Amino acid sequence: MTNYLIIDDEYIAHDIIKGYCDMLPNYNLVKNCYDAIEALEYLNSNTIDLIFLDLNMPKLKGFDFLKSLSNPPKVIVTTAYQEHALEGYELNVIDYLLKPFSFERFVKAIQKIDVSKIPTKNTETITSEITQEQIIIKSNKKYFQIRLDDILFIEAIGNYCKIITVHEELTIREKISDLVKLFPSNLIFQVHKSFLISKNKIKSIEGNRIFINNHTIPIGKVYKINLKRFLKL
Repeated sequence: MTNYLIIDDEYIAHDIIKGYCDMLPNYNLVKNCYDAIEALEYLNSNTIDLIFLDLNMPKLKGFDFLKSLSNPPKVIVTTAYQEHALEGYELNVIDYLLKPFSFERFVKAIQKIDVSKIPTKNTETITSEITQEQIIIKSNKKYFQIRLDDILFIEAIGNYCKIITVHEELTIREKISDLVKLFPSNLIFQVHKSFLISKNKIKSIEGNRIFINNHTIPIGKVYKINLKRFLKL
C-alpha cells in the first residue's frame, strides 16, 4: 500500500488527485493538507510514501517546504507554473505535472515510482469474464458489463488499458498484450502497439490513420498488412 499526502491550497486539486488515485490499486490518502505548515506538522509524527505537492501556496512555498525536509518521501509536483520545472528536477522530484493534467499524464508520473516496492492487486481491475457478446470487468472496485458491440477502441497506458465505448471510458489494470488474446479476433483487432479497435466502428481509413467517431487512431507499420487482410482490402 502506498500512503500519500496531498499538499495544495485548492480544494478542487485535492478532489482531482484523489479521484485519479482511487482509479489505481493500493493508493491510500492519509491526509489533505492545504498549506505546507500543516504538512510539516503532520510529517513530524508520521511517515508517508508519496507527496503530491503544489508550489504556489500561502505561508510556505512548495519548494521551500521540500528543502526543509531532511529525508523527504517521493514527491510529484502538481502546479500551474512551468518555470520552476528545472528546480524541481534538481530537488529529485519524481515528476512535474502542469495543471490541468489528464489521467493519462498522471499515470505516467505514477509509473516513474519504483513500483517493485509497491504491492499490487490485479484482482481489483482484471478482466473477469468475456464472451462473444460482452465483457465483464472490475474497475475501481465496481463491476461493469460492456457489450462488445459498444467498444470503439482500447488504448494502452503502461500496465493499464483504457476502454473507450460509445457510452463511457473505463480504465483497468491489464496489459494490452493480454487483452488482445481475450477478445474475439473477428471483432477486436490490434492496429498499433498501443491500440485495439473494433472492426464495426471504423468510420474511415486515411493513410496511417483510422477514424472512429471523433477519435483518430494511428496504424503501426507492422500491423498495416494484417489490417488489410483483416478488412479484406
